[in-house]
Parts: sequence; structure tokens; C-alpha cells
Amino acid sequence: MLLAASHPERVRSLVLWSPFARFLSAADQPFGLPDVALENYLDSFRDIVGTGLSLDRQAPSWAGDLAKRRWWARGERLAGGPGDWRVMFDIFARTDVRPVLESVQAPTLILRRSGDRDVRSGHAQSIARHIRDARSVEFDGHDSVWFAGDADAVLDEVEQFLTGQRGARPSNRVLSTVLLTDIVESTQRATQLGDAAWTTVLAAHDRIVERHVTAWRGKVVKFTGDGLLATFDGPARAIECACAIRDVLKDLGIQIRAGLHTGEIEMVDGDIHGIAVYVAARIMSLAAPSEVLVSGVMPPLVLGSQIAFDDRGSHELKGVPGTWPIFAVRD
Repeated sequence: MLLAASHPERVRSLVLWSPFARFLSAADQPFGLPDVALENYLDSFRDIVGTGLSLDRQAPSWAGDLAKRRWWARGERLAGGPGDWRVMFDIFARTDVRPVLESVQAPTLILRRSGDRDVRSGHAQSIARHIRDARSVEFDGHDSVWFAGDADAVLDEVEQFLTGQRGARPSNRVLSTVLLTDIVESTQRATQLGDAAWTTVLAAHDRIVERHVTAWRGKVVKFTGDGLLATFDGPARAIECACAIRDVLKDLGIQIRAGLHTGEIEMVDGDIHGIAVYVAARIMSLAAPSEVLVSGVMPPLVLGSQIAFDDRGSHELKGVPGTWPIFAVRD
């Protein structure tokens, strides 16, 4: 605020988060911290800086997240020791920029959350009254820091203020070809071989499968115990990869079945979800040993490739509406 008032040519816009012009109370701002309470406030840094305890007050929506609490504590320690924090906040508390507010010319946006326990609403309201045409927005929530809670809502408001429009939210949904495989009669084989030998077979299976998926520029989402879930950004490469995996494993005495479908998936924390995954799983369950089946949407997508198909008719897929044309990849 002081920079905007002193050098208006250097400040195009001003975005203030949970601001105060003077933290301490005064005759015209009874909402500030009383002078007599300042020492106790500053002394509290001695016991809490570097412990992560201040997160409970400043980012209560994160209170139950141990990883964020550790991150918070580490950030405090990197910023300085308790003495450094005490000196810094003493300066903040005693700074008073109220006299310059009416000199601020830059368009100003004031943001805060309604339940902020550190900086009371009167501070933002006072600044809004003294900066000409300042716009004030209050969000629901109790987090004092903008990046906790619904940070996207805060960023949307800032983007609207600075650019005049809100950008589209990035989507976690993408078009992808989903491949699911399964070792045929895995339970019986595990029983016949015993735990140790079966574990060795699975380890070899996983190494071969992962190597092939990587070679065909796919991504292994996860292994399913005796199978695989993978995604590809090209349907032809997905089909070719499935056939190559089948052939290599067959030479090692391992038979698999595979199902593929191209559709939208949602990526969540390294996993994928969506109807496309269910469709691929249901198609896989229809496959015979060493058979690679695909949904009817895929043959038109690989026209021009050398991949050929045999029609397997239309099927109802459990839990998925409608009937689905199914095709087998020709050897």
C-alpha cells in the first residue's frame, strides 16, 4: 500500500489479502489488537514457531493433515527462529500506513475469509473505505492464509480482477485408451505352484509388462495382483502393446486376456476412474485365453494401421448402459 501510494507509476493493480493498515487498536479502529496484549502475542512465538502449532489458527482446514503440518513447521523454521519472528511481527504490528490510503490510485481488490481469527473484518472494511473505489470480497471459511481452503475461488477472483475474465478450470478428465489385462486361471496356477514360485512368476510378469507399456509410450497406472491397468494416448499403440505382451508372456507359459476401450477418464491421485475403465474391465472379462478384445469405438480410430479385427457381436456389459459392439484383434 505504501509503495502504491508513493510510486503510482510502478503499481498497475493492488491485490490485498486479509490486510491491515495498522494492526494495533486506535480510537478509530477498536477492532485492532490492544497495545497491552501485544507483548503476550509476541511472546507466543517463543513456544510455537517451528512446531506447526500455528497451523491450527491460521489454516484450520489443514489441521488434520500431518504432512501439511510438517511442511508448515519446516517453513517456519526456514524463515527464522522465534526471535526473528518476534522482531518481524513487532514491526508489522507497529507499522501504520493509514495516512497514505487515500493516496492509493491503483485499482484495489481486498480479499479475506469471514472466519479469519488473526485479522478481523474491521481492518479490511476500513481500508476499503479509504482507498477510492476499492472492491472487497469475503469468502466463507476460517483460514487466514489464502492458499489453504478453497484457494481456487480466491485465484478466480484475482484473475477476474486483473484480466476481466475467469479462465476455464483445468480438467482432470482426458481422452485415453485404457488397457486391462488378467492372467488366465491365476488362482489355480498359484495353488499349483505355491506362494514362492507364484511370486516369482508375478514379478517376471510385472517386469515384462512394464517394459512393454513404456516401449509403446503408455503409462502403467497400477498392477492389479495378477493383471495390469494402463493408459495410452494412442489406440493403435495400445492394441499393439497388448498383443506384444500377450505373445511374450505366452512364450513363457503365461496366458493373459486383455480388454481395451477409448474414452474419457478422470485422473485422481495417480489412479484413474470413469466409465471407460469399467467398459475396458467388462470387455476383458469376455475375452478367451490369449484373446485381445476392444470396444466398437476403437476400429475406426486405427483405420490406416495394419491392425485387423474380427466381429464378436454386440454385448451387454454389466453395470454399463446399452449394448456394445465388441471386436477381437486378429492375430
